[in-house]
Amino acid sequence: MKLNDAFVFPALAQAFRRSSAGTAMAVAALLMAAPTYADDAPAADSTPLPVALVNALNKLSGGPHAGYRANHAKGVMVTGTFTPAAGARALSKAPQFLRPVPVTVRFSNGTGVPTLPDADPHASPHGMAIRFQLPKGATTDIVGISANGFPVATPEDFLALLQAIAASGPDAAKPTPVEQFLGSHPAALKFVTTPRPAPESFATLAFYGVNAFKFTNAKGASSYIRYQILPAAGEHGLSDEAAAKAAPDYLMDELPARVAKVPVKFKLLAQLAKEGDKVDDPTAVWPETNRVVELGTISLTKAVTDQAAEQKRILFNPVSLPAGIEPSADPVLAMRFPAYAVSFGQRAP
Repeated sequence: MKLNDAFVFPALAQAFRRSSAGTAMAVAALLMAAPTYADDAPAADSTPLPVALVNALNKLSGGPHAGYRANHAKGVMVTGTFTPAAGARALSKAPQFLRPVPVTVRFSNGTGVPTLPDADPHASPHGMAIRFQLPKGATTDIVGISANGFPVATPEDFLALLQAIAASGPDAAKPTPVEQFLGSHPAALKFVTTPRPAPESFATLAFYGVNAFKFTNAKGASSYIRYQILPAAGEHGLSDEAAAKAAPDYLMDELPARVAKVPVKFKLLAQLAKEGDKVDDPTAVWPETNRVVELGTISLTKAVTDQAAEQKRILFNPVSLPAGIEPSADPVLAMRFPAYAVSFGQRAP
């Protein structure tokens, strides 16, 4: 079955729009028992694609690491408030754009290595996941990274990239599998060769939602958008010399200390697609000249007390969406929650 066909199956389609621990475990069990998602997968390998992705991430990180995510394992969580901008409701009737709501935000390093030093080049792109607490106990999430764009257009290609990296050790013949992959995937080559200095703080790092969503307002007018999450303090990175001297946990320690003194703020923006812009390909970065609308301000004021337990418990679901927001046909977006559910199933016991 093809990737987007996952939405045809009722059990999975419902689960994609929820994020409870019980639902995640059920989804993980379904995926473990399901046939492969990759139409062109070798007949001998019937591993479902979400499981294969998590397995590949675990292999690269030396995992699975008990209690941690398969990717973006190391993180810190803080809480605060999202206050919508006056113009947000002109784009979407979603409840978080009508009145202020509480938010929980997790910042993270890349990779599945929970002990990775924060200034390590492999820690970038960093992650930012935002949970909005909506009326009547509902939630909706945004998942972003500190890179504008994604290296590949499909989950199958992401798996191929991970496998190529794993097969490209120091003894691999030249050109190595990852060199061959990058040579045939220019977006991936650009992604991995773009300089990303270690940030001064999570509070001085910009994040982007690489997947598109369809916004609809109360009048029924719709538009496709991608999220941009820009720091009010501006973007500031460390020099190579400062990064080499940075403490292993400097990002994780600095943010709680910062929010204890002053709110950490981000502007949530929506970049609108123009006619001809691809909305189903996360490697296709939209032009900077596209219209950008301010959706509101995220103000973070308190660090979560029990970091380990709360980070293990929370499961972000970028397709758990209220009325006024719909997922695009981006196959990477469709695969996120199934893979997250498998990872959750590994860390939850």
